[in-house]
Amino acid sequence: QVELLESGGGLVQAGGSLRLSCVASGPIFSNRAMAWYRQAPRKQRELVASITRSGGTNYADSVKGRFAISRDNAKNTVYLQMNTVKPEDTAVYYCSSSGDFETVFRYWGQGTQVTVSS
Repeated sequence: QVELLESGGGLVQAGGSLRLSCVASGPIFSNRAMAWYRQAPRKQRELVASITRSGGTNYADSVKGRFAISRDNAKNTVYLQMNTVKPEDTAVYYCSSSGDFETVFRYWGQGTQVTVSS
């Protein structure tokens, strides 16, 4: 069983920075791909960024050049560094994990709210 716990959300002004963290428990962390999703009010949940077991990354076009995903396998933690944030980045951000050696994201955290003021 995989449990994910996000932290680091909050209120930030447009143009500012924020770093989200997600600590994972359960089976071997390094065997899993990790991702950050977000869901804004009245919108569908969307993929923000993902990172493979070997460290390859993928980003939504809307955050490329501003956000960076990284992982620390020794700490069972994945991060999302958010720079130059915009009001449209306001959403609940969810950490997600695949199963061992899988590519489908099937485990979810409870989410952390990020609010960007203009």
